[in-house]
Amino acid sequence: MCRLMGYVSPSKTSFPALVGQEFSDFVALSSVHCDGWGLSTVDQGGSHIILEKKVEAAGQSSTFDVTVADNVADGALLHLRWATKGLSISENNTHPFMYGEYSFIHNGSIFPPDAITSFIDPKFQDLIIGDTDSERYFYLVMTEIEKIGLVDGIKSALTIIKEHGDTTSLNCMLMNRETFIIVSEHKTDRKPEWAPDDYYEIKYLPTPEGVLFASSGWNQPGWKTLDNHHLASVNRSNFGIDVIAI
Repeated sequence: MCRLMGYVSPSKTSFPALVGQEFSDFVALSSVHCDGWGLSTVDQGGSHIILEKKVEAAGQSSTFDVTVADNVADGALLHLRWATKGLSISENNTHPFMYGEYSFIHNGSIFPPDAITSFIDPKFQDLIIGDTDSERYFYLVMTEIEKIGLVDGIKSALTIIKEHGDTTSLNCMLMNRETFIIVSEHKTDRKPEWAPDDYYEIKYLPTPEGVLFASSGWNQPGWKTLDNHHLASVNRSNFGIDVIAI
């Protein structure tokens, strides 16, 4: 299980600057979600770079604070990993996963992790370097996007996974230079025993400075909830948000 955060903005910014003082509350979730952190940036008009992936807790990292504060962009994804039992804690398994201008982060599990591998285009199978279900989820999404387009491709990938794997959560965030996609698709009754009922909820906050989406579990005053079994598509040109049932 993991924690997700992403933003798009009309100007270059960072997670600490956009979120404000509550960002430290999100980082504190790494006391549990402690198996790695990763940050990617997706600038509309610039290069697409993985800035850092570390196999350590964000709150204990010597480089996390500087990395997220100093590397500004008009779009970014941030992931705090809590590894699924049985999957190794390694850089290859640390999110984000990237292909071309697409960046992807996931919270949840698909059992078994290779349940969907046969549905992934061979050219993407050859790119898999880790053993996570999340990386396979990403390349299945890429397979379906190339076949039928962005939103329909994501819907198709979700259908394949639900038909062929046992899942807890398929919550994810996908970003390219034009669009920021957020998927809320989870089974509330499959949350960790200790976790509150809203553990898998994804919430969002539109502001003039940018649009934020994030996992729950920290102080989020004024944030809205993205309903389960829905995805949000944010147009990076006008910052309009379309919420679509899946």
